Amino acid sequence: MKKQLLLAAVLSCLTGVLYAQVTLSGKVTDKENGEPLVGVNIRVDKSLAGSTTNGKGEFSISNLPEGKHVLSFTYVGFTPLHYTSKGNEKNILISMEENFNNIGQVVVTGTGTHRRMTDSPVPVSVITAKEISNANASTLEDALVKLSPNISSYTNGMGTTMSLNGINEDYVLILENGKRLAGEDRYTRINIANIKRIEVLNGAASALYGSDAIGGVINIITDDAKNTINVSSYTHYSSEGRWTETFNADVNAGKLSSYTSYQHLQAGSWQNNNIDENGNLTGKPTSVGFYSNTVNQRFVFNATDKLSFYVRGTYYDNKTRRPQDATYFTKSKDKYVEKDAYTYNLKHETYTYGAGMKYMINRNAYIDAEFYSDNFSSDYVYFKKTGDYMPGDEVTRKKVNYYNGNVKGIFRIGNYNRVSVGVEYVNEQLNSESDNISSKNIYTMALYAQDEIKLMKNLQAVLGLRYIYNENFKNHATPNVALMYKLGNLNLRAAYAAGFRTPTLSQLYATDESKTSSRYTVGNPNLKPEKNNFYSLNAEYNYQWISISATGFINDIRDMINYRTLSDKEITAMGLDEKHAVFDEIRQRDNIDKAKTKGLSFNATVNLGAGFRVSGGYTYLDTKAKQRSEDGTYKESPIDKSIRHMGNVNGQWEHSWSFYRLNVNLHGHLQGERYSQSYGYAPKYQQWDLNTRHTFNLKTFILEPGIGIENIFDKIDDRPWNNNFSTLNPGRSVYVSLAVRFKK
Repeated sequence: MKKQLLLAAVLSCLTGVLYAQVTLSGKVTDKENGEPLVGVNIRVDKSLAGSTTNGKGEFSISNLPEGKHVLSFTYVGFTPLHYTSKGNEKNILISMEENFNNIGQVVVTGTGTHRRMTDSPVPVSVITAKEISNANASTLEDALVKLSPNISSYTNGMGTTMSLNGINEDYVLILENGKRLAGEDRYTRINIANIKRIEVLNGAASALYGSDAIGGVINIITDDAKNTINVSSYTHYSSEGRWTETFNADVNAGKLSSYTSYQHLQAGSWQNNNIDENGNLTGKPTSVGFYSNTVNQRFVFNATDKLSFYVRGTYYDNKTRRPQDATYFTKSKDKYVEKDAYTYNLKHETYTYGAGMKYMINRNAYIDAEFYSDNFSSDYVYFKKTGDYMPGDEVTRKKVNYYNGNVKGIFRIGNYNRVSVGVEYVNEQLNSESDNISSKNIYTMALYAQDEIKLMKNLQAVLGLRYIYNENFKNHATPNVALMYKLGNLNLRAAYAAGFRTPTLSQLYATDESKTSSRYTVGNPNLKPEKNNFYSLNAEYNYQWISISATGFINDIRDMINYRTLSDKEITAMGLDEKHAVFDEIRQRDNIDKAKTKGLSFNATVNLGAGFRVSGGYTYLDTKAKQRSEDGTYKESPIDKSIRHMGNVNGQWEHSWSFYRLNVNLHGHLQGERYSQSYGYAPKYQQWDLNTRHTFNLKTFILEPGIGIENIFDKIDDRPWNNNFSTLNPGRSVYVSLAVRFKK
């Protein structure tokens, strides 16, 4: 029986190859002015085939079997369209009508299946490539903070981290095309010029995505153009040596396609204040310089319009550029002594590889399988003699290997159910030369199922469950449920999801020492998983020129991992007396915290006509963290790095004259006080940017220069070094950028 099924599948593939004779091609234009639309996404119903329009608005889809085909056309800011073809057609003309509400945007993050935003029971917000370009975002972090009122960045003298709805990035799952990114440089590794859209799911999603999705999911969808040749570059430069350079080259030759991208980022070091918190001179910069390079490569082989294979890989490197002659003053025996600020740089490297396949069995059944690996390493690179280490020595700080194998099937059952089922295997490994960890590993097996149910004409539901078996933490299950009721132009949603996060290998086994703060940290192999319950209500109204949404949510987290200072008795019992003679504080990671986040989020977009558009968002957060003390009582405070008020405002004007289009964008980011358990509150601040983009649609390429002013009102947090800074921005600066896209 198995041989017969295999033979039938092979024959089905061969049949598709022999009879794939239909080619569909044409052009997509703006209905209002007849201008070609670049980057329109075209999908073929009941097929894996598709295309995007090139610089002339043209598209071509080949290797389709004979018969009728339904094409779906979607484009940001335009009403989606469908076109039915009964055979070969070469001059299809599609005119799309502008619609700023963007409710036709297709998303995948909420349910793991393709759905229009307006039809998804799980609310997902989207940041589009056009919005990223209009806001002059040169990095992923910049785009997220500027364009989402739920996301903020936390900065201090040691670096930058992100938070979503008051929960830091350790509890937020970062995906690229649905695949998890591991390591510490997840944001920097993303090529900003190759982003098609960013989907943000605010809330727990462990049933669908597994561990780490307690606070939310950020899924970056890349723009893999399906034109014959697609070549583009992007350059962005502003003060303090902040430079972004990207290059993309996509080639589609029949059944084989190649997608290549490269990104270089760099910045210099700068100081907003050369005084430390004790009033002494310090050479430590407010922001440390760095450079990074990222290369992505993916090959796709489309055997038929229903069977596709792919392999992919990434190489990334990042190195800090600390000032080697910088000094600072530290207190020793009641006096301040000058010391070297830095003796080493940090070097991060990541390489990934993976291979997979997609097979559409029939119109009601679809299978996706992949194996991939994400391998991250962090090294100390010494430039001054430090103890036994000499200049040029490299010591492995951390090496993390992540392996994931998964198979997922999506099956439509009748007219009312779409079921997703899958199995996943994850293995993680940790090595650290500096911590004397030769090899630690842990594996997780998971089974998950989800049913998207159409209960009535206007009522939909999503039910999901993930069963997890972890080598250290054994069995666990996380459910989720979401409901959506459509009432004309009004969507009402309600959702519940349970979250589950296993401790990382670093939290379990790694040590960390900070001589600057005289603190030594040890791991804890007895840690328990962190768990949460997430509840949300959402209302969304869309009508022609206006779109408004409001979301209320509660996130209740228990067994949170934080740091607990060890008593003298515990230090002796653990054999750490020698370390205690060097460090003032010895601490250990432990499940000592509870946290609850309550919030309200509002977003609105209004098309005023004549090329004017206004949009904005606001988030209010009420966060509480309870930390258990030695006597068993809890001390209450806001969640570390949380902000009560956040918002953004965008005003935009666009107009076209023949081959020239002008876009003017005024963007404001407003942020209230940020709380830090170690440093207290950072002051509130706001930053306003003015961006202009000039698009010249020429004969053989599109030229898009940009010029603008960052931080118009010169807002700088120039308090002494090592504070909880509200922003690291160096002040008002003029930026210039240039994007070039060749037509083919």
